[in-house]
Amino acid sequence: MTVTIYHNPDCGTSRNVLAVIEAAGYQPDVVEYLQTGWHSDHLSKLLADAGLSPRQALRETKSPARDLGLLEPGVSDDVIFEAMLTTPILVNRPIVVTPKGTRLCRPSEFVLDLLENWPAGPFQKEDGELMIDAEGQRV
Repeated sequence: MTVTIYHNPDCGTSRNVLAVIEAAGYQPDVVEYLQTGWHSDHLSKLLADAGLSPRQALRETKSPARDLGLLEPGVSDDVIFEAMLTTPILVNRPIVVTPKGTRLCRPSEFVLDLLENWPAGPFQKEDGELMIDAEGQRV
């Protein structure tokens, strides 16, 4: 199974999702999108596959979205999308792609819906919160 994660290593949720993927035995293609940036066609397809509009994928906190005026109700998806291309941190993360689908994995437990195999339980997030119990069940 191929797994791709659009990852920000400074984000705890993104690190948790990557840890789940790796603990489940996958070797994901890790795309650090803050370094690579976005190409219009690729980002457009990624958002469409995830069922997200640019506004729904917009990272509102700890980003320049407010300073750029992107949180105002009248701002179009086209304007937000163009801003995402020039300022990659505006795209919320992590986004994971597998043969089972494409999803913004916030909260991090959402990644489990995209994986055929899960890590052995118990499995905890980096903050100690239990994600998978000792019986291998989602918490």
